[in-house]
Amino acid sequence: MPDLKDWQHAVGGFVPRPAFEDYAAKYADYAKMQRRDGIIEIALHTRGGPVTADESWFATHNAWGQLWQEVGNDPDNEVLILTGTGDAWYRTAAATAQEQSDRLVRAQLPDDHAYEHVYYDGTKLLENLVFAIDIPTIAVINGPSAAHTEIALLCDITLAAETATIIDPHFAVGVPPGDGQQLTLQELLGAKRAAYHLYTGQPIDAHTALQLGLVNEVLPADRILTRAWELAELIAAKPRTTRRLTHAIAQRPWKRRLVDDLGFGLAHEMFGIAALPEPH
Repeated sequence: MPDLKDWQHAVGGFVPRPAFEDYAAKYADYAKMQRRDGIIEIALHTRGGPVTADESWFATHNAWGQLWQEVGNDPDNEVLILTGTGDAWYRTAAATAQEQSDRLVRAQLPDDHAYEHVYYDGTKLLENLVFAIDIPTIAVINGPSAAHTEIALLCDITLAAETATIIDPHFAVGVPPGDGQQLTLQELLGAKRAAYHLYTGQPIDAHTALQLGLVNEVLPADRILTRAWELAELIAAKPRTTRRLTHAIAQRPWKRRLVDDLGFGLAHEMFGIAALPEPH
């Protein structure tokens, strides 16, 4: 039987797929990538350190949503490992989450910003992760997080460092929680437990997250990436079609949940922000 790529070349007319070297360079400001034997590791970062909510945050959302598409459209990717950088999954540049929220909410932004960089990018950030990537996904929550662990929870397998935390801070800073974390908590914890965490903003530590079924394993920070690669190699050893179809089965609940709840939640969050009283 001919090799698939050789056959495509002989037949002609196929549009080239993204090349790893091209998109690794294109998104280098937002993610450091390496690939070995079809296993692609993506370490999300801000200027080489932990992902940070600062003036670049909207550009970061925009970049990640596009990156998922290119990763999913590269047939040489077989398993994805997604992690943060340094000792934290996500942090804020401001002294407190409230200060960070106030900066974003009160910023003077262009007329089309709300649609393009809040609704559209906020939707595609999660939709493209779930719908555009057709290979097994392993997330590594490498440390504490101030928000946005939904990206890790949406992956097939989620590992957590002993220092990791999971939190939805929105309600605590006066904003409806609707841009993604809420639906992962509702799916994995159930409505009652999720509501408690949405209202209180109480962080969930790594061992509690394991007990609640939010993550699959908890490991020391210096061993967690090694374990992710062990799992990735175990998965990669199975037939290609089996891997991809198993991922499709594993992601089916998330596809339903995103279709049902992501747009609803994001619209409510945006309206809640728009309805906030002006500061005096």
